[in-house]
Parts: sequence; C-alpha cells; structure tokens
Amino acid sequence: MDRISELPDALLLKILSYLPTREVVTTMVLSKRWKYLYTFVQTLEYDHKSYPDGEDRSFSRFVYSSLLLHEAPVLKGLSILLGQNTGAIDIGVCVRTAIKRHARQLNIEIDDTCSTETINPVVLPTSLYTGCTMLVSLRLNSVVLMDPSSTVSFPSLRTLVLISVKYPNNESVPKILAGCPVLENLFVNRCPGDNVNLFVVRVPTLKILLLQKVSDIHADGFLIDAPCLELMGINVNTKGFCGIEHNMPNIDAASMCVTCNRTEQILSSLTSLQQLRLCLMTSKDAYPEGIAFNRLVELTLCTCEPEWLNLLMRLLKDSPKLRVLKLEQVHPPEAMNRRPCWNEPTDVPSCLLSSLEAFEWSQYEGREEEIKVAQFIIRNSACLKNATFYPKSTDPTEKLEMLKELSVSPRSSSICQLDFGRGTPTCHKIATPRPCWNDPSSVPECLSASLETLEWVRYQGSKEENEVATFILRSGRCLKKVTISSTSTDSDKKLEMLKELSLSFRRSPTCQLAFN
Repeated sequence: MDRISELPDALLLKILSYLPTREVVTTMVLSKRWKYLYTFVQTLEYDHKSYPDGEDRSFSRFVYSSLLLHEAPVLKGLSILLGQNTGAIDIGVCVRTAIKRHARQLNIEIDDTCSTETINPVVLPTSLYTGCTMLVSLRLNSVVLMDPSSTVSFPSLRTLVLISVKYPNNESVPKILAGCPVLENLFVNRCPGDNVNLFVVRVPTLKILLLQKVSDIHADGFLIDAPCLELMGINVNTKGFCGIEHNMPNIDAASMCVTCNRTEQILSSLTSLQQLRLCLMTSKDAYPEGIAFNRLVELTLCTCEPEWLNLLMRLLKDSPKLRVLKLEQVHPPEAMNRRPCWNEPTDVPSCLLSSLEAFEWSQYEGREEEIKVAQFIIRNSACLKNATFYPKSTDPTEKLEMLKELSVSPRSSSICQLDFGRGTPTCHKIATPRPCWNDPSSVPECLSASLETLEWVRYQGSKEENEVATFILRSGRCLKKVTISSTSTDSDKKLEMLKELSLSFRRSPTCQLAFN
C-alpha cells in the first residue's frame, strides 16, 4: 500500500479539500479505500471553465451526480463558477444543497458582465434568504436577486461580497442587510442598471466596508450608517447624494475617491481616522469649518482636481499630529486650463512645526505652484526627515533642474534628506489603505532571544515594508538568514531594494541576507 493511503481519513479529506471537485472525484479509482472517500469532502468547487465548449451536458451531469452522491453532513464551502452559458445547470439545485448541508461558505460566480444584454441571467431563488442559517461567508458575482418578500435571515453571516449584482429595487438592499445581525465585512462592486439609486448601508456591526461604483448618471449615490466601522474604502463616481449618517469613533483608516455634488457629510464623520487616502473631485468646501482630525498621522492626497491646494492647506491646518504626507496623481488632471492657485498662508500649520517627518510627492512636474508648495513644506517642517520626489518627466536634464531648484531651498530640519526617486511609482486606483508602521517602544522577546530565520515573500519595498524589515534586522540578535523575494521584475528596482536592506544595521554578526 502506498504511504499516502496509510494516512487517517481526516487528513486525507483535508488534503482533498484543496483540490477542484472534478479532480477529487477521480481518486475513487485508486483503491477500495478511496472509492467513497470523495463523498465526504467538505469543500466542493465546480468550475464550468474547466470543460471545453460544447460539453455543457457533461458538466451538468457531473455536478448533479456528485451532489446527489455527496454524504458530508456539513459543507465548509460550496463554489459554483459558471461560464457564459449560464443555463448549463439549475442554480436552485446548488442553493438547496447549501441549505441542506448547512454550508458555511457559498460562492456563486458568473463569468459575465452585469449588463442589460445578459441572455440567460442567473436568478437566485428566494430560499437563499431564509435557508442558509449557518452561512458565514457569501460571495455573489453577476447574479440577479429576487425580491425578498419574506423575512431575510442570515444569522451567522459575517462576510458578504456583492459584485455586479442586480437587485429587485431600492428597498431590497436595506432589507437584505437588516437580515445580517452579525455582519462585519461588506464588499460591494456595483454596475450600471443594478436597479438601485441610493445605495443604503445601515449595519450597526459592520467593521470593514469597500464600496465601488462605476460611473452612472442615473445613480443617486450612497448613504452609510455603520458606527462600528474600522476600515473603509469608497470609489464612487456619481452626481447624486453621498453621505455618512453618524460619526465613526472606531475608524482607523479610509481610502476615498469620490465624485459627487457635496462631501460635507463624509469627512465630518471621519475625525477619528489615523490614515486617510483622499481624492475628491469637489475639493471646495469639502468639510465644515471647525472639524479637526486630531488622530490623523498619515495623509495621501490626489492632485488631479484644480482645488487640491486649498484642500491640502485645510487638512494640514486641521491635522495637528500628521507625520506622513503623500501627494499623488491617481487620475488625469481635471480642467487642464484651470491651474491651482497657491497663496502662502500667514500661519504655518502646527503639524509642520511639530510632527511631520516624511513628505513624498509622486508625478511631480516642477510647475511654479508645485515648487512653491514643496519649498513651503521643506522650509517650515522642523521635524522632517525625508522629502522624496518622483518626477513625472523622464528627461534627465529636466529632472536635474528640478532637483537643483529644490536642493537650494532652505530647510528647517537639519536632518532632512532630499531624494529624487528613480522614476515614477506606478499609479494605482485608490483601494484598501496601506498599513502604518510605528516603531515599537520595546523589542519583542523573540527577536532578542530566538528568531533565526526571516523569509518575506512578495516584498514590494514600500516605505512601511522597508521599516519593518530594517527593524527586524536591527533587533534580531540570533538571526542567521533573511530571504527577500520581490514581486518586481525590474532589475534596477530590485537592486535598489537590495542596496537599501544591505546597508541596514544587523544586530546578528552571522546574519546572511539573500535576495531571490
């Protein structure tokens, strides 16, 4: 008998749960012991794309027969991935299985776009709303929801993902969310024609919210009422209403790219933030006077809107503990004929005088107003340690002129290092906020006494990643080997990462640094 067959059933079932169900079923031919083992696997995954075109019947026969023979009393996960021919199986059969087997996770995903041209839309049965009482995670992609006429009940649901979903009407979203009493994570990616104007999120237990909406002139925006929210990401382009109903005292980080008529009811509810990434297409009167961000330590602001300078100075004035300031250009600049106007303030913001330590500017063009802003910050920031500029231009002569102009500017901080980054960082859409690293006051005991190996996979060389790696190298007394695997394919960038870490102080004299 082969060695793997000697393993206990529980371990074999765990191994099989990581494979697609189509491959799991093939193990029945291995031996008598394996003949029925597959019927007790607690994770099922059916992928229509694994079948060539024209084999829809084979796919449907396989799904129905394996579900019929399945005997596990509880399903940890059921995943249905359908191709363009959504009529290949009856989705109601899968939902009934999830109900009958007390599924913990359910994923129904259609490889199609949410549009009015969908030929065979997948309509989920109303039994989904009341039967899945043990469901902890639900992910729906490009499906159509029925009107929840009866009471919606997801008593155990903690994570809900809705991507390109079509809803019956405006009232259906609040009704569905009201039936999730312990919901903590909500991820919504809306699409045109989803039948919802004002998207209302009213969930008292919610901790993480990501809301994305493509441009749709008919949409009326969003309203959020989630007082326990800790992390929020919003990317919405609408001409309608955008608002947050109550203050969020627990929120630590938010990433917001919002185009709407008025934003006062958004930022005024986020005064507890520690990290904020912001892109407002309507920077004027972005929040009421008197609002202060007393906990904000890291601010990233997009410079694509003509009024961004006014918003920057307001945020600097109202953020007395700001330590990190980043300026970036996420989108193409609006109204190229309208240039931002710089008026030097009469009073220097307190964060420049007492707390700002890092300043980074991506897509820096060296325009007159940009030079004045950069010089003002460098000249007045008494605690500034690093000022990094990533020029938009690729012309070496032009970049040198920018560097010269900033190099001769006076600096309030005697330890401020001025750096012109190699090229421009890849511009990205505003997404989940980046982590903020604060050097701990005491070194963890494992670094002082036991840690021998550190391996970092998909290292990107960001500021916070570099600070974490440097801290471990500096504190790891017993460290023998540190291996860094980078995601970058740029050899120059990888060399820069290696240089930066190689020059870091290492507490252990035997520590070897390897870069894969």
